[in-house]
Amino acid sequence: MKKMFAVKVEEGREGREGLPSVGPVYRNLLAHHHFPPIDPHLSTAWEIFRASAEKYPGNRMLGWRPFLDHKWGPYVWKTYEEVYGETLCAGSALRAQGIQPGARVGIYGSNCPQWIVAMEACSSQSLICVPLYDTLGPGAVDFIIDHADIDFVFVQDKKVKELLRCKHARRLKLIVCFTSMTEEEKDGAASIGLKSYSWNDFVRMGKENPSDLLPPQPFNICTIMYTSGTSGNPKGVILTHENISTCIRGVDIFMEQFEDKMTANDVYISFLPLAHILDRMIEEYFFHKGASVGYYHGDISEIQDDLMELKPTFLAGVPRVFERVHEGVLKALEELNPVRRKIFGMLYNYKLNWMKRGYKQKHASPIADLLAFRKVKARLGGRIRLIVSGGAPLGSEVEEFLRVTSCAFVLQGYGLTETCGLASLGFPDEMCLIGTVGSAFVYNEIRLEEVPEMGYYPLGDRPCGEICVRGKMSFAGYYKNPELTRETIRDGWFHTGDIGEMSENGVITIIDRKKNLIKLSQGEYVAVEYLEKVYCVSPTIEDIWVYGDSFKSMLIAVVVPHEENTVKWARHKGYQDSFSGLCSLNQLQDLILQELRSTAERNKLRGFEHIKAIILEPQPFELQADLMTPTLKKKRDQLLKRYKGEIEGLYEKLSGVKR
Repeated sequence: MKKMFAVKVEEGREGREGLPSVGPVYRNLLAHHHFPPIDPHLSTAWEIFRASAEKYPGNRMLGWRPFLDHKWGPYVWKTYEEVYGETLCAGSALRAQGIQPGARVGIYGSNCPQWIVAMEACSSQSLICVPLYDTLGPGAVDFIIDHADIDFVFVQDKKVKELLRCKHARRLKLIVCFTSMTEEEKDGAASIGLKSYSWNDFVRMGKENPSDLLPPQPFNICTIMYTSGTSGNPKGVILTHENISTCIRGVDIFMEQFEDKMTANDVYISFLPLAHILDRMIEEYFFHKGASVGYYHGDISEIQDDLMELKPTFLAGVPRVFERVHEGVLKALEELNPVRRKIFGMLYNYKLNWMKRGYKQKHASPIADLLAFRKVKARLGGRIRLIVSGGAPLGSEVEEFLRVTSCAFVLQGYGLTETCGLASLGFPDEMCLIGTVGSAFVYNEIRLEEVPEMGYYPLGDRPCGEICVRGKMSFAGYYKNPELTRETIRDGWFHTGDIGEMSENGVITIIDRKKNLIKLSQGEYVAVEYLEKVYCVSPTIEDIWVYGDSFKSMLIAVVVPHEENTVKWARHKGYQDSFSGLCSLNQLQDLILQELRSTAERNKLRGFEHIKAIILEPQPFELQADLMTPTLKKKRDQLLKRYKGEIEGLYEKLSGVKR
């Protein structure tokens, strides 16, 4: 019998009177009969931070690397007591400027200690923190300032000019720079009637004008978090203090099951945007435990240097981050002599075999860890205990590789901003969960709903359907958008738009995305995200965007070739061009099209799911402006704008029409 990871609390039912069929309702094993009680003394984000400041005053809380003598120095730290004191001053300064409880305060910039102080200052005075994505660009920032009725903004020095260029900057009353502003920037702010302060001056103002705390209630809004989405304007997700505190309590309860406990000595490296729910909730949890958060110095290509300096115990990222770790190790392996490479493979299979038999990763093969895998661990700083992947499904091959070689627990979770970051979570040391996103989280219920147009049915032998979530962590609605709220929350269930497969033991696998469904001119539906996942395994493909048009019968794609493998192929064939030059070769196009055909046939894809023509793009999508969300999901509308001319040319060529 399969090991159970969730409990069925309600049977599914067939669709009737125009309603779709729904699958059984599953809960976490720790919430069999009811959700566990919430801690009444820690019912808001502010209470959680305040309690930690009292309990762990001398602990290191926030770390950063100052730029000294033309290089990044070692980490410098602020204690919980210091951060709490600064937070009270920042909150008092906001009050001194006449701000009222419930007002929206924007925070615009990269992760840093000032970001957290501004966030906690909002909580201390019952203000609503509205993060502005560092990678959204001025268009979206402008939209949010207007849509959320923001009057006050905390802003990074590098972002001041962009902020002042916003059309709606004139509605602002006050900006506070994380450091200090130039005279030109101060004059620019003053010219539109905007007060501006340096960080030190603002904190000093609060110190000289102390105010009482105005702590929030659990039902008060904590944050309006705008999700960048893959099309259209960002949508504002309303999260209450109860949402935040429930999530933190849930993680506490979940972690109690395991032998390894998180302690105040744990260290997290923060590089995902704080404006994204995954990083925000991890940091909130670390603060609850009195642990430390160190911020990367701002250049993701140099994060290895930060890992070596900080030596974190916890690493969280989106799949692309871990794919790069995997690629880096494989590249290092290729440089070893054949004997050492063979030994690594033997040790890998030996440890994997014991892990599959149920041994915990740290006991499966200490000798393999010592001889081979400690070097992988060393690449991540040497102290990593837990790795969490979220934001999108992590490939099974990469997950297995990390579980075997990282000498750390590896978990996949699933959640959205609308579920406060967590809807389901995997378990450490359970190899049967590879490729899945685990089971329902402590305070959630999950079920699948039929999607007839895609052929997904939740009551069959292989239950599949749209993942729906209900529980104490679900958001309160979309800000100023009751229509979208009604569309996504029906009968108390939040409809995620993600397609999942539910196993009989309550474990979920993400298999598709409802919105990324294209209907071709012959009436066939195509799930482009699923196809991208299938096609991306080809050795010469780094990334791929599959495109279909409702007025066309064929799919085409923009392919970013794998640079190293492409150059290797080219040198073997006698081509000496640069990588960019190689991407214009018809021979490379033919090679990749042949690979795509082989992949399609191997995966038994239907004829209309085959890629008929491609555009080669030497520059990765994530390095081009506004083509990816901060969690590296493709912005399909922006990709279409970017490649529209070339796409039209390809379709004309395919249909035999001359230009």
